[in-house]
Amino acid sequence: MWLSPRPQRTRAATEAIFLMMNHAFALGYHRVAWRCNALNAASMRAERRFGFTHEGTWRAHAIVKGRRRDTAWFAILAPEWAARRALFTAWLDDGNFDADGVAIRPLSPAA
Repeated sequence: MWLSPRPQRTRAATEAIFLMMNHAFALGYHRVAWRCNALNAASMRAERRFGFTHEGTWRAHAIVKGRRRDTAWFAILAPEWAARRALFTAWLDDGNFDADGVAIRPLSPAA
């Protein structure tokens, strides 16, 4: 999923990611993977915030705009989803947001 800069790091974007993952696991998928350019620090922070586990990096697996690209792979497995779903649900709850719409608690338990 690609997001333009405007919705990035918003409650709506986090909810969209949650809804897609929840739907995939409800359909019986065993894993949801996320991959990004290994130089994209913002995407890699998001993956970790959402609870994905880094599985490795494909080194120089593609040429993008004339440059070699390393791609980082992350995933959440079905057995991990219940705990992650609970964190997302608690984070998305209206009670977790102040009057300005700013989250009170972080999504990532490690943050």
